[in-house]
Amino acid sequence: MAMEVRDYCRNLDAELTGWKARLYDVVRQLDQRSTGDKEKVYTQINALHIVMTELEDRIDQLRVACPTEWSPQRKEIGEKIADLSCRYKEAQKVAFDYDFGG
Repeated sequence: MAMEVRDYCRNLDAELTGWKARLYDVVRQLDQRSTGDKEKVYTQINALHIVMTELEDRIDQLRVACPTEWSPQRKEIGEKIADLSCRYKEAQKVAFDYDFGG
């Protein structure tokens, strides 16, 4: 069981780190926009920064202390990843729209 939990933590760490990298790329693209463009997507940029901070906290937790019982947190993590996927797609669309004169 302990090996299974460690594997789960390592896999989740890798998945969350991948999401963090994807979000960072989108945020970086949006941050490079003009002030006027950034004002139009401020809410999305701010939300992504908050999600990235939450991801960093969760990744740090996984690396420092991988709990032996994840059942209560698996559902929460699954929901956060689903939300993250939606936010990423929205932000990517916003970045793409602005690349082509949105």
